[in-house]
Amino acid sequence: MVQFNRLFLFMCCSAGILFISAGCKDKLGSSNNYTTDEVKQAAALPSADNIAFTLPVLDALFFEDGFEAQIKEELKLTDDQLRQLKSVSGSYVAALTEEGNNLGSARQANSSALAQLKKIIGEQKASTLLNIVAARYANGDIAALLPVKPNAVPSDTRIVVNAPAFRMDVYENGELLKTYRIGIGYPEFPLPTGMRAITNIIFNPTWTPPDEAWVKGKFKPGRKVSADSKDNPLGVIKIPIGMPSLIHGGKVTEKLGNFASHGCVGLTNDQVQDFSALVGQISGTPITLDSIKSFEKNRAKTKTAKLNRLIPVELRYETIVAENGRLIIYRDVYERGTNTLSEVEKILGIYGISLQSLPQPEQHAIQTALQEMNLDANGKPIANLGINPDSTKNISDSDTEHSVKKGKVTRSVKGKTQVVVAVAALHSKGYPAPVNLDAGKLTHQ
Repeated sequence: MVQFNRLFLFMCCSAGILFISAGCKDKLGSSNNYTTDEVKQAAALPSADNIAFTLPVLDALFFEDGFEAQIKEELKLTDDQLRQLKSVSGSYVAALTEEGNNLGSARQANSSALAQLKKIIGEQKASTLLNIVAARYANGDIAALLPVKPNAVPSDTRIVVNAPAFRMDVYENGELLKTYRIGIGYPEFPLPTGMRAITNIIFNPTWTPPDEAWVKGKFKPGRKVSADSKDNPLGVIKIPIGMPSLIHGGKVTEKLGNFASHGCVGLTNDQVQDFSALVGQISGTPITLDSIKSFEKNRAKTKTAKLNRLIPVELRYETIVAENGRLIIYRDVYERGTNTLSEVEKILGIYGISLQSLPQPEQHAIQTALQEMNLDANGKPIANLGINPDSTKNISDSDTEHSVKKGKVTRSVKGKTQVVVAVAALHSKGYPAPVNLDAGKLTHQ
């Protein structure tokens, strides 16, 4: 079992929950539409370059069973090196506050983490550690269901979350039923990528504050905050999707389309209730909006509904999306260097189109959009627009230390979050436009 850690305590409730539906078998059992063989197939391990590695990510993994023993054995680490790794990651998380706005960046958080790793265990072992982290943190529970191409349109029943688009889609048997506008994890607490799964929904979750800077003076660390408290950040519902992430309520509309959580998908209370009813529908579980509203009338009582079949959750990071006659280029919010001409070529190539074959005005518009969406929180370019993101300016040690000493999460995205370019050759091609979009306009807290 995975223990609760400081990062997970931001989001988790305590024990004492009542099961209101017992129709689900084992997590990957025969009551699901996915066979045991399918979910056990090993997909290609995610590259360390494809995860937003930060010190909070490392801190979260130190509370997973077997992680410490694994890296000690595979990297031949000393007890002192392990102690230093745990200390530096834990101290970073403990110092983070949510006061004010830090215009730091994912790159700075990542650069800081890498610098600390190299200092403690050396460059070669740091590289190996990143690959281990990628396998544990990004690969998820049912990796065999990951698509092999970007912009893939599901043909099955699943949830698709694309972090840069601040978008969550619900599919049933290949049909897009509904789209939700969401909030995503701060760059310091990034939303992972990979395949996850929903197996249960928790109504009226309690919350246990961690012993960290942002709760001091407002909460007593370790003392449970009741489900009906206005200070409970989880809202009326939380839905676990695998360590350390949740889909949960409690967000105001203004946080949708922005950084809003510690590694979670954030919704308003109304959104998460509507979403839970839809998950009940597609999983064949008797959870209706009326029953969900009835749970809210007794907020002091926590209840859990087990789903009759697991629902896969695909967490994507796609900043370039083709969508019926247009190319949408989203801001590279986690600064992974994905807004490049080579990535555009990859997306267009899926539909048998080359960038060079497009009219010059369309090519120019795409290049301009890439430049605009290729900027970090401080307005600096993230990647070389040609191919190689490594040619960008490195973060200096002084910049890194400044970011760490600030001790604040990056609370907002600076500037526009997307640019849309009309591309005639993409007519009737690409990922579906939003359906029944729920942008969280009707909220109650």
